[in-house]
Amino acid sequence: MSTQIEQETERETEQTDEQSPEQRRREAKREREAERAEEIERALSEAEKTVELKIFRYDPEVEDKSEPRFDSFTIPFHKGMTILDAIIYARDKYDSSLTFRHSCRQAVCGSDALFINGKQRLGCKTQVGELEWPVRIEPLPHQDVVKDLVVDMQHFYDQMHAVEPYFEPDELPDGELEEQRQDPENREKVKLSTRCIWCGACMSSCNIAAGDNEYLGPAAINKAYRFAMDEREGQDRKQERLRIIEQEHGVWRCQTQFSCTEVCPKDIPLTEHIQELKREAVKNNLKFW
Repeated sequence: MSTQIEQETERETEQTDEQSPEQRRREAKREREAERAEEIERALSEAEKTVELKIFRYDPEVEDKSEPRFDSFTIPFHKGMTILDAIIYARDKYDSSLTFRHSCRQAVCGSDALFINGKQRLGCKTQVGELEWPVRIEPLPHQDVVKDLVVDMQHFYDQMHAVEPYFEPDELPDGELEEQRQDPENREKVKLSTRCIWCGACMSSCNIAAGDNEYLGPAAINKAYRFAMDEREGQDRKQERLRIIEQEHGVWRCQTQFSCTEVCPKDIPLTEHIQELKREAVKNNLKFW
């Protein structure tokens, strides 16, 4: 009996040796997929609840994936799970080609802004348990989709830089290590505007930006507000900044819909800042102040 087993083992070894490297790779891949499927099935059976994600998919470089579609993923739910947690699970356990941006996972980097259940939100800040199920996840609207949930942010960055977001004070402190002082009241005035994390959610929600590619957009105008209202800003620089934001595609294109304010993950009163810059532009042109 032992001789027969040894002969069968030898034959299996010989067959394995006869396989090409490509065949061995395929066999190893099938084994990994089978193990992963068993792991997922076990996790789903042990979970108290499961949630279905309907995730937008698109890959222009792969022929059979170049047509936009939605793929469904069923994942085990746990209290405290964020959308980003859920997407990472779907990528790691189901499909490693699922593509999206994320970084800090603390609502600071702004890289994981998504269109979740019909609203712009940060994936790392949005609780799965607070949403209606199944959860529908899409890339930000009004942006060119690069792949799956990743959009091209270059135009957004161009608009942010168009307002020249940096200081040019009239004078610098005399001491080499002396800081530029700012009154507490002035700091409070610009504090909320400094919270912007460049996520692009406000730009994506803005109907004006969707129809006017040259419109600076709420994020860029808020950035201009942050500097224009800072008392340390030089007067010449402030005048130049006001000229930038009161152009044809600047603050006057805003129709005060408040959509940008509603979706801002950092609770910045973007619409109010835009309106205040409109008043500053009027006062500047009238020269009464």
